[in-house]
Amino acid sequence: MISFAVLMAEVVSLSALDLVLASILIPALGGLTLVLQLGVTRQVLVAATRTVVQLLLVGLILKWLFEEAHPGWLLPIAFLMVSLAGYEVMRRQKHRFRGGWGWGIGTVSMLVSSFTLTLFVLIAVIGAEPWYRPQYAIPLLGMTLGNTMNGIALGLNHLNSFVWDRREAVEGQLMLGRTWSESVTQIRRDSLRTGLIPIVNSMAVAGLISLPGMMTGQILAGSPPLEAVKYQILIMFLVASGTGFGTLAAVWLGSRRLFDERQRLRLDRLRQ
Repeated sequence: MISFAVLMAEVVSLSALDLVLASILIPALGGLTLVLQLGVTRQVLVAATRTVVQLLLVGLILKWLFEEAHPGWLLPIAFLMVSLAGYEVMRRQKHRFRGGWGWGIGTVSMLVSSFTLTLFVLIAVIGAEPWYRPQYAIPLLGMTLGNTMNGIALGLNHLNSFVWDRREAVEGQLMLGRTWSESVTQIRRDSLRTGLIPIVNSMAVAGLISLPGMMTGQILAGSPPLEAVKYQILIMFLVASGTGFGTLAAVWLGSRRLFDERQRLRLDRLRQ
């Protein structure tokens, strides 16, 4: 009988042929969407292609970064990740802010939430030496950014869409003498709830219905299950707090941008 220690030490390496066999599933899915006339065939194939190219590129960059660990290289890459996440937040809005505000609100919100909290976890919780070790810093920041980006995108989209659709009601509140903040209080609350729904659902079913990604990856790599569980709990708390603080900051900044200094609703600051 194979012992548990030996089983954990064995990591099955995937060959190029293995990945080619797995890739057959994507054309099959694309063909099904084409037959059903769903209109997403091109998006599926492009997304799969981007996944391969982006992950291979990231793998090469991380291989080099692990060998040349230095904050002078790590921090620019981290800021680039935050900037790209801010761009993705902007692209996902139905009515996004004009000019640099569409990108800026999401980017600033992630800087004050995901980036700051990741630094806190690296220094105060994990305590790796040095604190900027890429094998900890990059995955933690990436997972936090990905989830925070989704929360911010959902929250801002809800905020802007509802203010756009209910502009008469908002302006009516202003005419009754309420401040800009009071006129959108309920919309902001609903936007925050919308942004938090995905991470709350993820935490609620973790371990019961789904095994989270980092935990699964560590187990496949040979880590003891309980050690993988501890890291996954840390990640879930980091992601939840990052999503919460980031969505809160983005919704507040976004709602403030919708009004000028004279408490007037400025929908001209949004794209139709």
